[in-house]
Amino acid sequence: MEAAHNITTHPVEQSFFLSEILGARVMLNKKKIGKLADLVMKENGPLPVVTHLLVSRPFGESAVVAWENVSQFSNHFIEISVDALEALPKEPSEGAIQVRDHILDKKALDLEGREVEVVYDVRLVKKGSRLYVSEVDLSRYGLLRRIGLTWLANIIYRLAESIQEQTISWTYIEPLPSSISSFKGNVQLKVLKEALGDMHPVDVADILEELDHDQRMAIFEELETEQASDTLEEIDPSVQRQVVESLDLQKAAELIDEMTPAQAADILAILPADEARDIIDLLDKENQEKIQPILDTQEEHILNLATSEYLSYPPESTAEAVVDGYRTAARGKDVIMYLYVVDPDNRLLGVLDIKELLQSEEKALLGDIMTEQVISLEPDTSLKEAFEMFSRYGFRAVPVTDEHHHILGVVTYRDIMNLKHRFIE
Repeated sequence: MEAAHNITTHPVEQSFFLSEILGARVMLNKKKIGKLADLVMKENGPLPVVTHLLVSRPFGESAVVAWENVSQFSNHFIEISVDALEALPKEPSEGAIQVRDHILDKKALDLEGREVEVVYDVRLVKKGSRLYVSEVDLSRYGLLRRIGLTWLANIIYRLAESIQEQTISWTYIEPLPSSISSFKGNVQLKVLKEALGDMHPVDVADILEELDHDQRMAIFEELETEQASDTLEEIDPSVQRQVVESLDLQKAAELIDEMTPAQAADILAILPADEARDIIDLLDKENQEKIQPILDTQEEHILNLATSEYLSYPPESTAEAVVDGYRTAARGKDVIMYLYVVDPDNRLLGVLDIKELLQSEEKALLGDIMTEQVISLEPDTSLKEAFEMFSRYGFRAVPVTDEHHHILGVVTYRDIMNLKHRFIE
């Protein structure tokens, strides 16, 4: 007699795409009762599990069938077993997540890759007696499959080899909101909150502009004040207005207080006058005094646009010491590409580009490597004159000095360029 062998069997795994099973015939006692309209899922583990089927029936009726009552499941044929069809619920319970209605055509936000893609399809896996939502499909193959052109997709993608590269496992999807019935935002790929802080404001702005308003505000409100302020400056004006109007006044004022007067004026100018006034009333007094003339009278004194958030050092500072402390010193500054060398009375002695600093010998003194011939603006320089100077020399920032060479502030190229369409003829 042969020895008995222990044989371990594994559940057979079947794979489905939502687009291919929607519309499948639903049968009861070998009679067709309707078509599969949607799946209801529950997020209670690494992968969501399908708990119910939503079946569309003749004359606009529907029925919600528990997954436990499904005896056969395939792309084109689903068999259910229930005692009384009429006793089944007509609609999913409040807060239920419907895979087609709540996932398909949503935007999948990848903060790590700075990309926004559309969920064209959803992949499901049947393991044993359970059906799981395993992946979202962002590929163009998924789009072609979705509209019934799988044969064309197979030709283009050579039997769909690219699917694996463009599907995202559900384990990377952030949990959906509990109030899913009112959810109008997008599917968000999982990313640590800290990753937002590592992104450049321009990248964050690009992402926010692609999103629906609710999702945009959800992400914007996760940003630290300084980054939120910088990001707000980068957003398209039409979106800026929506964002600012969705913030409470105190929060809006807090962000605008972080900006240079020119940047603040540019954003406040797109708001209704009464809203702009309410925000201005909450701003730092010094900022109010600089911003209000720009908005009200188109005041052309360049000092109103100057920022005091720049980097300054004594001439005896070494290149090594400045480089070592640069990251900390530059935090919160509006001008970081130039280093201004000043004496104890804040008289401007010279300027140094950050690139020149990094290329200098470690023990070199700033006073020895700085450029002494500094092009500067006077307090009463007009915006037009400043614009012409920036255009001529190509500077990214220019200091404002008085007759005794005291540095009073720095004006950035961006501020002048942003305002020239309104204040320069």
